[in-house]
Amino acid sequence: MRPLRVLIASMPSALVLLAQAEPRELARLLEPALHSPDAVAIELRRYLIVRAPRLPESGPDWPDAARRLRERILREVVFHGWPPEWIEARTTFEDLGPLPAGDGYRMRKLRYRIVPGFYATAILYEPDPLHGRVPAVLNVNGHVGAPGKAVEYKQKRCIHLARHGLLALNLEWIGMGELSGKENSHWFGAHLDLAGANALGLFYLAMRRGLDYLWDHPAVDRARIAMTGLSGGGWQTIVLSALDERVALAAPVAGYASIVSRIERPADIGDIEQNATDLLTLADYPLLTAMRAPRPTLLIYNAEDDCCFRAPLVKPYVFDSVRPFFAGAPHAFAWHENTDPSTHNYQADNRSRFYRFLNQHFRLSLPESDAGVEHEIRSFDELAVGLPPDNLTILGLARRLAEGLRRSSRPPAVARAELTRLLRFRGTAVTHAWALTNTKNKGVESIGYRFAFDQGLSATGLWAKAIAAPADAPATIVLHDGGKKAVGAEVADRINRGERVLAADLVFFGDAAPENPPAYAWTQLIATLGERPLGLQAAQLIALADWLSAGRPVRLEATGMRTQVIALAAAALEPARFRQVVVRQGIRSLGHLLEAPVEYRTAPELFCLDLYREFDLESLESLSRASR
Repeated sequence: MRPLRVLIASMPSALVLLAQAEPRELARLLEPALHSPDAVAIELRRYLIVRAPRLPESGPDWPDAARRLRERILREVVFHGWPPEWIEARTTFEDLGPLPAGDGYRMRKLRYRIVPGFYATAILYEPDPLHGRVPAVLNVNGHVGAPGKAVEYKQKRCIHLARHGLLALNLEWIGMGELSGKENSHWFGAHLDLAGANALGLFYLAMRRGLDYLWDHPAVDRARIAMTGLSGGGWQTIVLSALDERVALAAPVAGYASIVSRIERPADIGDIEQNATDLLTLADYPLLTAMRAPRPTLLIYNAEDDCCFRAPLVKPYVFDSVRPFFAGAPHAFAWHENTDPSTHNYQADNRSRFYRFLNQHFRLSLPESDAGVEHEIRSFDELAVGLPPDNLTILGLARRLAEGLRRSSRPPAVARAELTRLLRFRGTAVTHAWALTNTKNKGVESIGYRFAFDQGLSATGLWAKAIAAPADAPATIVLHDGGKKAVGAEVADRINRGERVLAADLVFFGDAAPENPPAYAWTQLIATLGERPLGLQAAQLIALADWLSAGRPVRLEATGMRTQVIALAAAALEPARFRQVVVRQGIRSLGHLLEAPVEYRTAPELFCLDLYREFDLESLESLSRASR
């Protein structure tokens, strides 16, 4: 077989054989949309909903099944790609001294290492005086921005708990407070995935270190450790408390929803750590909740939440469907719907309900109101602990992991099999090409199509050729990061050479892109369900090549880094389908995504778990030249 050629070009060739097509005229033909964003979103919802995991049956063997599932989630998802020595390292906290406190409690500044080079901070609230072993609460927070651990409702809760005999550990969250900064944006978790370490692992280790600290504290009653937090803190609470049985009592507040809720409502989709790659291949959030049984678990949601996870809308999935798992301990599973203030909050009503639940299950007599602690609230500066000046960030950690990558040489068949696995690649076929528009004038004919695939998704494209060109003329597929409307010059160039051309928009591009929510929200859901957007797009491209040329190799042109990687991936997977790949305005290495850096939202399919660990663009190009 003749080797496929990969060319890096700076601009369309100026050589014109048949002056029939004008770029300006082709641009006019390429402009009309062939699919609507709302229709794309409907297709994506249908695609995802049939893949949504369902709760298993509860039964007497559930505790053993849950234990095995915990081990698999930690091994196969959370700690995928993380160095074992980091996972197993002993947790060490530095005590940086006391802070001024009010009557009945004291505070200490703490700093701890998440992984080598990456530190976080915390405040420990202790009863004063402290006698014997006491219950403890791990307090985590969500996307509160600059205030971080100093956010007022969290301080009130910690002060109240300590003043009435409990230890309260207040963790800073990555990206918030003292750990604020652009490179700690949670979206850079995608760059950890790219480098081969599941982003969930970093967030998990950060909160598990706090639990380790409480577990080892000489004054903590290990049988009475609780965890709570709002929003992202609620997400942290259910993840850690489901996977680590040391958390005896959990009270997540407005922190998560089932995949069904996220498919139904864009506001519920959440951030990249909540939609960790491959997590839902093993457990959706209702199943994580069920893994808490029979340990006391209080779910708090807000009736008219102005952020996400409205109580009446999520309750059927995360509470009602989970109740059978707590059949042996019905009082251990509780629901509270907040109506005052009813918005996204952990204010007085929700805190009161948490204190009542603690009293019930930890045999305490906490006052259910924390009124009176308002004057004890400290400023951000007063609670600042301090971090090393060279402290790593999420992006910095991803770069460090990438620096150590060593790709081994593999026979083409072995490398292609690994790429197939990594992209979760499954071939697809065009089930119907819906002809929607046509033109035939000035020597050029065109037809606009929406392509339906048996994978359940769509692409669009404008097919065109010179009227005088033969029906079996050589064929080119043209892709562009900006969509088909941006390729007038390239299409005109190929038509004038006597070729048939398909200017295509694969899913998440141009006419085939959703808007509400945008592509990056949907790609998270696809990845958490165990598939890869890049694999879906490569499959569509290969199917379009088959449709266009009935088995004869076609030529590919790609402009921009997104379509460049899709084209190279498709050619590496199926080199016999393509006779040439031409790249314009591309990148030299996937390392560019880390170094630039490129944000996940602008090129979501490229941040494929393990992609850069196993392949770079040069190796994809080499694989595309190798026959099977």
